[in-house]
Amino acid sequence: MRRSGLLVVVAAALLLGACTDHGSSGTAKPDESEGPFLKGSGTLRVLASSELADLQPILADARQATGVDVQLQATGTLDGVENVVSGNAAKQYDAIWFASNRYLQLHPAAGDKIGTATKVATSPVVLGLRQSVAAKLGWTDHRPTWSEIAVAAGEHKFSYGMTNPASSNSGFSALVGVAAAMAGTGAALTAEQIAPLTPRLRAFFAGQDLTAGSSGWLADAFVKNAAAQDRTVDGLVNYESVILSLNTSGKLPEPMTVVYPADGVVTADYPLTLLAGVSEQTRTNYAAVADYLRRPSVQRQIMAKTWRRPAVPNLTLATEFGPKGGALPELPFPGRLEAANALIGAFGDDLRKPARTIYVLDLSGSMKGERIQGLKNALTGLTGADTSLSGQFSRFNGREQVLMVPFSTKPGQVRRFDVPESDFQPTLEQIRSYAGGLAANGDTAIYDALFVAYDQAAALAKEDPDRFTSIVLLTDGELTAGANLEAFQARLPQLPKVPVFTILFGEGNVAEMQQVAELTGGKSFDARTGSLPAAFKEIRGYQ
Repeated sequence: MRRSGLLVVVAAALLLGACTDHGSSGTAKPDESEGPFLKGSGTLRVLASSELADLQPILADARQATGVDVQLQATGTLDGVENVVSGNAAKQYDAIWFASNRYLQLHPAAGDKIGTATKVATSPVVLGLRQSVAAKLGWTDHRPTWSEIAVAAGEHKFSYGMTNPASSNSGFSALVGVAAAMAGTGAALTAEQIAPLTPRLRAFFAGQDLTAGSSGWLADAFVKNAAAQDRTVDGLVNYESVILSLNTSGKLPEPMTVVYPADGVVTADYPLTLLAGVSEQTRTNYAAVADYLRRPSVQRQIMAKTWRRPAVPNLTLATEFGPKGGALPELPFPGRLEAANALIGAFGDDLRKPARTIYVLDLSGSMKGERIQGLKNALTGLTGADTSLSGQFSRFNGREQVLMVPFSTKPGQVRRFDVPESDFQPTLEQIRSYAGGLAANGDTAIYDALFVAYDQAAALAKEDPDRFTSIVLLTDGELTAGANLEAFQARLPQLPKVPVFTILFGEGNVAEMQQVAELTGGKSFDARTGSLPAAFKEIRGYQ
């Protein structure tokens, strides 16, 4: 099939899907009453945002109807964009499926890498607050502007969780929306406008008490926080779909009110996008899947199962969607790459609460050779040596405290680095030099070193409590010295509430490291089949 012929088929199928709504809100599986299914065969390999995993049941139905098996491989926002722009995505995948293509399309090299795009669903990034908090602020009946929200956050009238804009589209969309609304020009934000907005943006982010590298993990962390007696987080800045899903999950002791800012939002539109240069069979498979996903019956299924809004017109929204009696304006996205990148960079160095990151590093004898070199490379990459797109935004930030707790038979000397607000290159060079001098020898005292890290966190929190504090634990082996897991569990209630992000590496005890992460509210990252630098970069989204 020629490309022009494919586009006619897709356009006709999508038009059919847009015009055959019967006004029903049911979620019955589609049949051919909406027109015959387009057919394909084989697989459609898709590099996708991790949050789209909730579409797997619908994709399984699509396979039955079309003969095409859609295989999703999860990626973060910047990693996904970098894969496309570099051309690497086309070597492994047929299509991409990000929350939005807007940042990707700012890259000059992206134009010839992507082809046909089909919007599948939409979800605006909004604020969800516990009903009692929203009522106290007067936001159950009044729609505040982002500026009003920022003032209340800066005055600590509520707290919230949000993903890191350098790792997740929901966080980036929130950052863009708040900045564009505060600029108040109605036009795309420019790089020059960011500095004057810094004080007001800092006020907004002063209310952030929970961070994450993905929307799904953020939601899970919020649920755990909400269940705790000493809960500290009042809401989420996230996709509307995430907030509505949590409200109907039964997991929250108190549902959230969805606050739709009066001056607008930035909306994800989930475009399933064909990569350039694929085969005719792949084009046929893509057309079949795109047609299936845009059918009114499937759009209703997506709305019912994932709480995303339909991407086709004339479908009735479920009553849970808002805002009631008002429009949902779309705020402008940056029109130039330098403006978007400047905004992400400003978030890390100037706008967000500063981080305190404590690295607990296994330097036992089993780390000799390639493993210690991998560790050196990983830490060096975080000093700015990694110049890739994702590397630019995963380096240590201005105002960040970085602590190194090396260990082998016993914990070594703690080294602390305070990255200044500006001119931070000399400090980054010091960290790079420290990493280059690491050497391996001795046994493995994992928990003795973790206790040292927690002691450091507790002492520093007394001096400066207003930071995101996290611990990263890297070990490649089994415990051979010092305290054990049982001792750690026994002491944990007396330790500060700091998440431990464990890296699965070498012959380390996988189950035990996963348990440490779970006990502390952290997350495990697998570097056994991938690279250690990639794991260290991914963790940066959670710090």
